[in-house]
Amino acid sequence: MQSRSFFKTVAGIACAVIAPLASFSANSQTNYPEKPINYVVTVPPGGAADFAGRTIAEALSKQVGQTVVIENKAGASGTIATAYVAKAPADGYTILQGAISTHGIGPHFYTKTPYDPFKDFMSLGVVVEFPLVLAINANLPVKNLEELIALVKKKDGTMSFATPGPGSAPHLTAELFLTEAGVKMLHVPYKGSAPAVVDVASGQVDIMFDGFPSLAPHIKSGKLRAIAAVSPTRNALAPDLPTFTELGYPKMVTSLWYMPMVPAKTPQAIVDRLNQAMIKGLKDTDAQKRLEAGGAQLVYTTPANTQKYIKDEYDRWGVVIKNAKIPTSN
Repeated sequence: MQSRSFFKTVAGIACAVIAPLASFSANSQTNYPEKPINYVVTVPPGGAADFAGRTIAEALSKQVGQTVVIENKAGASGTIATAYVAKAPADGYTILQGAISTHGIGPHFYTKTPYDPFKDFMSLGVVVEFPLVLAINANLPVKNLEELIALVKKKDGTMSFATPGPGSAPHLTAELFLTEAGVKMLHVPYKGSAPAVVDVASGQVDIMFDGFPSLAPHIKSGKLRAIAAVSPTRNALAPDLPTFTELGYPKMVTSLWYMPMVPAKTPQAIVDRLNQAMIKGLKDTDAQKRLEAGGAQLVYTTPANTQKYIKDEYDRWGVVIKNAKIPTSN
């Protein structure tokens, strides 16, 4: 997967980007921020995205001396929230937590996406990645991937998979799995990870793909069973869990990634201020340890570097949607 090679390329430059803040001109930028900052998360409370957003917001708040308010604006796999921020004033007071769903998948999945993923935003140079895991309801009579695929084939399309919503990364990962395994299942979309996980844990739905933070409590309680990691290497939080690559499915490499962004016309001085404040905040508090304990990997880089990363993800998921013949939405 290209994101892994991207991480290897940029992870080593973390120290270089923490430089003195750019000199502000004698206007409103001089004392930025002078009021609370709105941090828009594209999903409901709960799940990996909300966990990442709240951790980043807290770290940023400590650095800039202002409250960073979380606004959960769910719907259409993040398209609603992303369009909202695209139209917000470019003054640094509205930050979007962009994601694979909003900038890698959404522009392909929604034919009338009300924003341009490249022209309307500037990344702030922090990437949080959660490798995905396939988990099933623990009452299913299977112990491994081979047995699961055999059961799905036996049930002939009557088994179901949950997702945080149509066009989300877990949805596209599940569709890729169905293509690679040559099986059919029923898609049950939800508005966010939290309600989806609850229904898989209770047996209302059979399986789902999601980030480890969303699944871990139910895996530990015994209500869910982890089957395989959708990553090139084993998950540090579940070292005994095999990867799809190990099990013969090398194309099954995906992660949830989140990236703070601002409207594209935001002054460069403010972009630099936010970039450096986020990096310092995540390094100087327990935020990084908290994210890593939740299964995340962090990359600290420059806003410019992450623009290529977004384009690579956009290209990759366009191919997956086309090859899987997934219907798009208006």
